[in-house]
Amino acid sequence: MKTGSHIATWFTTFTLALGGPGKLTSSHTTPSPAAQQSHKPRVQIALLLDTSNSMDGLIEQAKSQLWKICNEFIKARQNGLATELQVALYEYGNNRLSMESGWVRQVVHLTTDLDKISEELFALRTSGGEEYCGLVIQRAVEELAWDPSADVYKAIFIAGNEPFTQGPVNYAEACKAAIAMGIIVNTIHCGSEAEGVNGKWRDVAELADGKYMVIDQNLAAVAIAAPQDAEIAQLGLELNKTYLPYGAHGRTGAARQAAQDANVARLAPASGAVVERAIAKASAN
Repeated sequence: MKTGSHIATWFTTFTLALGGPGKLTSSHTTPSPAAQQSHKPRVQIALLLDTSNSMDGLIEQAKSQLWKICNEFIKARQNGLATELQVALYEYGNNRLSMESGWVRQVVHLTTDLDKISEELFALRTSGGEEYCGLVIQRAVEELAWDPSADVYKAIFIAGNEPFTQGPVNYAEACKAAIAMGIIVNTIHCGSEAEGVNGKWRDVAELADGKYMVIDQNLAAVAIAAPQDAEIAQLGLELNKTYLPYGAHGRTGAARQAAQDANVARLAPASGAVVERAIAKASAN
C-alpha cells in the first residue's frame, strides 16, 4: 500500500470493490417483488478513531472528509433499491476517558443522523493514553445494534498508529467475533508500511476479511475547485429552508443542521467539504 494518502481516498478505493453477490452494486435494475417486500437495504459502518496525542491530523481529516465518505454510498443499490446508511463513532486511546473503560468510548451509536456524527467529530479532543485496538473492536461488535441479516453490509473501520498487541483483548479473538456476526474489519494505519505490518494492522484486516491501508494522518485533503462551487455551497445553505422540523427533537435537529453547516464552513476551503456536504444534504442520506 502507498503512504501519503488520506482517509477519504481509502473509502473511495473500498467502495469500488463493493460489487458482487450479496454486496452493494451500482445497478439500477428493477427489484424483484420479494426484494421490494423485504426491509430497506442497509449499510452499517462503525468508525473507530484513535484520539491520542498524535492523532490531531486524523481527526481533522475525519471532519473534512465525512461528507465525501457518505457520498460514496449515494448511488449504491442492492437489488435495485437505494441503501440506508448508518454510521457509529467510537474513540479510543484517550486519557480523558476512564481506565475502567479501557480508554474506550462509544461516542454515537449506529444512526442515520449524519449531522450528529459530524457534531461529535468536531467535539473530539486528543490526549495521550493507552491505545487498546482489540478492545475497541470487541466493544463495537458487542455494543452496537448490528442488523442480523446477511444482506446488510456491516463494516468496522479502525484508524490509529499503535500495535494491536496492546491491551487486555486478543485481536484475533475480536476479529473472530466480528466475522461470526458478518462484520468485516478494515484497518487504516497512520504511519509507515513497516510499522503497520509489525503492529499487526495488516494481520487484523486479513483475519477479518477486510482491507488494510497506510495513510499520512497529517496530509491535508485537497479538492480541485470548480467555478460552480460557491453557488453549490450557497444552495446548500438555502436548502435548509426546505426542511420542516417536526417531533420532539425537530428543533434540535434543525439547530444541529445549521451548526454543522457553520463547522464545515470553517474548514480549509481546499478540502472541498462544503460542497460535499451540500451534495449529501440533497441526497437520500
